[in-house]
Amino acid sequence: MKIPLYALIPALLCCSCAKKAIDSPENTSLQAAGENNVTISAVQPTKSESLLAMQCYNNAFYHQYGTYGPSYKAYYYSDVTHSGRMDFWRQAEAIETLIDAYTIHNDPDLRNKMVYLYNGMRDAYGLLWSSNTFNDDVIWGALMCVRAFLITNDGGMKDMAKNNFDLVWSRAWDSSLGGGLWWTTANNTKNACVNAPAAICAMYLYQVTGDAGYRDKAKMIVDWMVSKLYVPGTGEVRGAMNAAGVITEGARTYTQGTFIGACSMLHNAYPSANYKAMAAKAMDYTKNSMCNADGLLPDEYDTEDCQGFKAIFARWACQFVRDHGYQGAYASWLNYNAAQAWSYRNSNGLMWAQWWRRTPDSYVNSFETTCGVAMMNGVWLF
Repeated sequence: MKIPLYALIPALLCCSCAKKAIDSPENTSLQAAGENNVTISAVQPTKSESLLAMQCYNNAFYHQYGTYGPSYKAYYYSDVTHSGRMDFWRQAEAIETLIDAYTIHNDPDLRNKMVYLYNGMRDAYGLLWSSNTFNDDVIWGALMCVRAFLITNDGGMKDMAKNNFDLVWSRAWDSSLGGGLWWTTANNTKNACVNAPAAICAMYLYQVTGDAGYRDKAKMIVDWMVSKLYVPGTGEVRGAMNAAGVITEGARTYTQGTFIGACSMLHNAYPSANYKAMAAKAMDYTKNSMCNADGLLPDEYDTEDCQGFKAIFARWACQFVRDHGYQGAYASWLNYNAAQAWSYRNSNGLMWAQWWRRTPDSYVNSFETTCGVAMMNGVWLF
């Protein structure tokens, strides 16, 4: 059910104010005409505002389109013009953003929407995604399913997560380059964007099935990443290595975030190993080498696929801080980013991923606008 816009306006007023490239700012002191400057002293958004942010997102993009057995089915539109549904992997990540918000608020409406959106994924793509040549897409979907299962205890969600993870493992893992998962079925590059989330998914599967083989696979994946993509001296997590063993991509916020999440979960299984320290090193690299001088996470606007990367970083970074007691090192930095995003929302409460100027009312897409929602809810984990 959509929330009427008139119901959102009072809450908004009581608070402070297909492929395209956009230049990144040099400093967060830049501001749009007529906007108040936002500084590191900005007030952290309240918990109620973090719920409102999710509700504004749903109001703009959520579409329920029919019944699914005794239930319903839904999807997120790709943009505010409702020109079509989000594509597969972005849809999965938007549902993960909804899962993040439900985790904080335990709101029945969010839970229902999560189930209906999951039904929409089944309706559109079936149960096994073998026709999708992008192994990372399949893993993002499997990760969404197993996280949803932890909320609903719906065995269908667990089976979808398990069967699609197993599909990727069987077709993407091999001994070339010392191991690692191929990004696509073309077997041209082994990328962080499939390996790190696959390790997280495997750890969740170990948790819900009790099968230690998934834990072992997670360790194999991360140990391969440490040997090939992680830079121990800095904490950078590089994006990809080609079949010749040459690094072809540098760090992104989501390569950092998913590596942090995978190491965080592995630490609990292997506390004597170095995983927690490596996760902290990757956090430090993101904070000190990828942000601007004020600590604002970077714009990633070279393609639309990049625009939601900060949501993925926020998800796993905030969980790491909660699970391992790193509030003193990172809470104020993450809170600042949440405050900055919310301060530059538009009149509909939407936040794009450029957290240094006002979000336009005219056009935003539903992937870029996950970033602020994920960060605002993530900081309430700790």
